[in-house]
Amino acid sequence: MYKVCGDETCDSSAILAGLDEAIKDGVDVVSVSLGGDARISFEQDPLALGAFAAVSKGITVVCAAGNHGPTPISVTNDSPWVLTVAAGSMDRSFAASVYLGDGRRIDGEALNQLAAKTSSPKRYPLLYSEVEHSCQFAGDLGSVRGKIVVCLATNTREQVSQIQSVMDAGAAGVILYNLGDNGYTTIVRDYNSSVVQVTSADGAVLMDYATSSKNNTTAPSASVTYNNTLLGVRPAPVVAFFSSRGPSGLAPGILKPDVLAPGLNVLAAWPPKTTDSASTGPFNVISGTSMATPHVSGVVALLKGLHPDWSPAVIKSAILTTSDAVDNAGGTILDEQHGKANACGRGAGHVNPVKAADPGLVYDITADEFAGYICWLQSTHTNATSLLDSTLPCATLPKIRTEQLNYPTITVPLRPTPFTVNRTVTNVGPAESTYTVKVEAPSTLTVHVSPETISFSKAGEKKTFSVSVSGHGVTGQELIAEGSLSWVSEKHVVRSPVVAVVEVGSPPPAPGRTSTQH
Repeated sequence: MYKVCGDETCDSSAILAGLDEAIKDGVDVVSVSLGGDARISFEQDPLALGAFAAVSKGITVVCAAGNHGPTPISVTNDSPWVLTVAAGSMDRSFAASVYLGDGRRIDGEALNQLAAKTSSPKRYPLLYSEVEHSCQFAGDLGSVRGKIVVCLATNTREQVSQIQSVMDAGAAGVILYNLGDNGYTTIVRDYNSSVVQVTSADGAVLMDYATSSKNNTTAPSASVTYNNTLLGVRPAPVVAFFSSRGPSGLAPGILKPDVLAPGLNVLAAWPPKTTDSASTGPFNVISGTSMATPHVSGVVALLKGLHPDWSPAVIKSAILTTSDAVDNAGGTILDEQHGKANACGRGAGHVNPVKAADPGLVYDITADEFAGYICWLQSTHTNATSLLDSTLPCATLPKIRTEQLNYPTITVPLRPTPFTVNRTVTNVGPAESTYTVKVEAPSTLTVHVSPETISFSKAGEKKTFSVSVSGHGVTGQELIAEGSLSWVSEKHVVRSPVVAVVEVGSPPPAPGRTSTQH
């Protein structure tokens, strides 16, 4: 472990020093849960520079996508040589249920379930105040005594003390509902009290019911039960609202983030005496792309152990092309509003360690090719002022535009005329095997692949194919149109998202580089 951050920020020199030390120590994978400014060019970004040095020496670098979602073009750490991880939910819930006086039930979550030992399904009056809607009760708190109070979750430290004041004043409990942007993403917190957290949609139901006494002779009431930890919750995974979204503002021809991994309500080891901790023990439940990143770093370590000769690009390819495109209910992976998550939110899909160990075909990229890509940037962007590696001069390298990098996902500009890219796959499966292409695309996207069948006679053999993509009839505010391309054999399915991106302007401002714990 290398400390590169202080209490608030992470100095560029410290980041580079940490990465240099990791390279000298001979590590196999670097896990970086840091996020920075989405506007800094790769040649000026210390993390991108240090990561390139590591990747060029065979070290895989895994980075957090950032916590600025669901805003589009907010993804950070989007250089093509790093593996960028988005955050999703797990099939686990710290379950609690709210029973309304009219017979309806609302399912939520409660991290602190100590109350389960003493609570009973006793019904209490339900209170919602439009004035103190976030539990900021000023002055006399007598109105909360003996009632279950409904409040908006602000996800701030101040609210922890505000809720404690409400409970100290004799409230029977507190129900917190999500902000609208949070949707179905509930970041559970330990409030040391009888607090149940529910979604924004259920919050609207609670507010409506809590204020219904104006038109109803029966006073609103509710009871709470704590159901302990539930597994097998559906749907999962769901993209967390805070997980930063693509497309990349710096490299729109590369799909970022790369892959989705568990990053919501993760039980994690935690230094107990840090000022940032609300816990006094060695573990905490934390949310953020910082939590998703180590999951993928662990998968990388497993793959490196199984295949020590695989390059960082091959390891990335294995993870991306075998990732799950569906959730545990068999449907498409959803976003925080339970709409269909697009590739700019989930990347290639949800990481699947078992399938990644045997991908069949892989897409490799050398350090020279990454450097050739930067040389192309230098020829088209006036603000690119330095090479990633001075030992790789542009005069000796072919200039490779973003879309033509041998990336395991395919991203092109959304245009009515065909845009063609080439890809080369390497056989790491059975020596003799044949793959047939399978294309899935919406009516707004036309995808042609040539050839449609590729055959291999030995392991390590390479085959090249071309993909032509054109888009038409795209309307509304969508930034992308997407489909997929899969090479299918008897034993393997090698799947790549095919994404056509609306050509947009600069990314929105983002804060300075910090850790990406939410």
